Amino acid sequence: MTGGRGRPSRSRHVIVFYISGHAFGHASRCIEVINATLAADASAQIVVRTSAARWLFDVTVKGPIEFHELVCDTGVVQRDSLHLDERRTIDEAARFAADLDRRAEAEAAFLRQRGATLVVGDIPPLAFRAAHLAGLPAVGMGNFTWDWIYEGYRDAVASWPDLVPRIRRAYGHASLALRLPMWGGFAEWNSPIIDVPFVARHSTRSAGEVRDAIGVPHANRMALASFGGLGISGLALEPLGRLDGWSVVTTAHALEAVGAPPPGVRILEDAAVYAAGLRYEDLVRAADVVVTKPGYGIIAECLANGAAILYTDRGRFAEYDVLVEAMPKFVKCRFMPRDDLYEGRWQDHLDALLACPAPPEKPRTDGASVAARYLLTSP
Repeated sequence: MTGGRGRPSRSRHVIVFYISGHAFGHASRCIEVINATLAADASAQIVVRTSAARWLFDVTVKGPIEFHELVCDTGVVQRDSLHLDERRTIDEAARFAADLDRRAEAEAAFLRQRGATLVVGDIPPLAFRAAHLAGLPAVGMGNFTWDWIYEGYRDAVASWPDLVPRIRRAYGHASLALRLPMWGGFAEWNSPIIDVPFVARHSTRSAGEVRDAIGVPHANRMALASFGGLGISGLALEPLGRLDGWSVVTTAHALEAVGAPPPGVRILEDAAVYAAGLRYEDLVRAADVVVTKPGYGIIAECLANGAAILYTDRGRFAEYDVLVEAMPKFVKCRFMPRDDLYEGRWQDHLDALLACPAPPEKPRTDGASVAARYLLTSP
């Protein structure tokens, strides 16, 4: 991986990805598409512009890319994975959108200088406005659009009447939309929309192999607490150490813990996980249940790796209702009130979830390779 230092040899495909820095889901699924693109055409040049964590790309991209840190959008302002600020979300999005044309002109100059042949946006409006100014095709990829998300905050967005129209005008420059399952929005897109399968990370390890590597007894069930890039704080660990027949695992970035965890709870350092040759999808594969808040990325990974989902609410976010409605079709899932989550009252929820019947559908999870084919054949 390079950081924009120098320029690789010329290729027919120079694809620039603009990736929302909101949580991990946008970055993780784009990385899967990038890996599939490089696997299909090793000569393709991939450039990434995002405010998402660089370390995630460093440890999971399987080939050379250029990485440039850039704030592409403002997403949703959150204190942690379960608490968001509606007013600040809209205020920051509106200020960013008001400056969108200037930002897009700068990005268009970058795209021309870089010799880009295609722009991919997941799913910052900036990507499509910049591509238009540079005379390039632009492919949108995602399961929701920001205009749809922001419209849900009606009181806050009323103070910024130009916000949603600005975003929709930018999206109107897209050449194509690759729409992922469990979607919302896309109402104002002028481009063709193609529905693609789930984009998901697939573990290549067995559950037993992963449990051996992280020290989880095979006799216990495993619950993986997964709360994305922002994590949570204030979770009571002592009750989790007393769960009957369960081991609880999480990563340090997902949980702000005070003091040593009790027996039965393992907090893994992210660097140590990757240094051991494991990936996050391996932890999902080893888990019987993932305890989380609904998000596209973790749902797709549970679907691909055979884990059930015990979920709590994540605040007022338009995507939540869509995901909660869709999940039972694909994965075993159960709701747990937020108080039960924080106070460690997991036992009954975990046991009841495992007793649930299998979901009725098993959808495809090869969306990364499907998306890559579209990117490599775009005019």
